[in-house]
Amino acid sequence: MNWMYSILASKQILLLLLLVNIFGTIYGYIWYGNQLTETPDIFLAFVPDSPTASLFFVFVLFAFVLKTNWGLMEALAIITLFKYGIWAVVMNILTLITTGWLPWEGYMLIASHLGMAVQGVLYAPFYRIKLWHLIVAAIWTIHNEMIDYVFKMMPRYGDLMQYMDAIGYFTFWLSLFSIFVGWYFGYRKDRLALRI
Repeated sequence: MNWMYSILASKQILLLLLLVNIFGTIYGYIWYGNQLTETPDIFLAFVPDSPTASLFFVFVLFAFVLKTNWGLMEALAIITLFKYGIWAVVMNILTLITTGWLPWEGYMLIASHLGMAVQGVLYAPFYRIKLWHLIVAAIWTIHNEMIDYVFKMMPRYGDLMQYMDAIGYFTFWLSLFSIFVGWYFGYRKDRLALRI
């Protein structure tokens, strides 16, 4: 197992992941482009969920390259990468089940979002999250839920909009589970802890 973490901590891998996440973040914001043009300014920070999650991880990786830790970014990254990674995978599979068809972009989104969830947890031994970081990230996550499902700012999946109440309920519990994942892998005292 140590050999895997020594590879993950290598500067070449960190720089490669940094580039992948930068491009993925840019693509994500472009994907949200139409919705963002119609979004009231007050909600703009909360609408592009997945690209904002990967942006948090860009800051985490940048800090790792500098051989330091930004705990708040780490807490935000692990919780949101896991949450939106799993969420997008589930929504695309539900789209396939509901419509019987998924464009190639849907399969690409399944693979890339699964990668988001995995990378957030995979790098957890290197995180230095404090309790206040976890609390702020948890508040951000639950607040984002309210913006999405109370003010109807959630990502648009055309054929799934008829199930929004059920999706909102699922997403609330996914948020709580993601906060638990952040605590379990990134904060608890007896977790695996390594240095970059």
